[in-house]
Amino acid sequence: MLVLTTREKGTCGMEAIVVGVGDMKASSRPDRRLVTYALGSCIAVAVYDPATQVAGMLHFMLPESRLDPSKAERNPYMYADTGMSGLLDAVYRLGAQKQRLVVRLAGGASMMKQADHFEIGRRNYTAVRKILWREGLLVHGEDVGGNQSRTVWLDQATGRCWWRDAERNEREIGVQRRGAVACR
Repeated sequence: MLVLTTREKGTCGMEAIVVGVGDMKASSRPDRRLVTYALGSCIAVAVYDPATQVAGMLHFMLPESRLDPSKAERNPYMYADTGMSGLLDAVYRLGAQKQRLVVRLAGGASMMKQADHFEIGRRNYTAVRKILWREGLLVHGEDVGGNQSRTVWLDQATGRCWWRDAERNEREIGVQRRGAVACR
């Protein structure tokens, strides 16, 4: 089993493994829940293998490590390209298999009040989709875009993944709901 860093008590008595900004965690403990807070333009990538109950989550900030190679070397999880590599390596080491991975995405919001000239959220989303495509991994659910911050959970016992916004609205990622924006 590999559980990387911080834990806190989650809801329903389940222990939460907190994934910080520019961070990644992977676990083979089905009695855990991975959680990340304050997703704005950042993207959370949640992966889950239902056969082994191995889960991992990445909270990356920027699309490409070539923007600042020295910073990427110090913290590869800040970037989509180096962070995804680390996430996939970690869950595979714990016994997850590529062909069984369930992948969900959340975040990529435009948090600026005026026009977002840098479009970081959109660029992050495009970068991670390209990486997943190259890896041969399908996205099973997503909630991206918009202009609100999100908190995302992944329950290792069930594989269910959901988000909550700043107004305390919640929705499961991967479950189509009528009227849902960008939820596939």
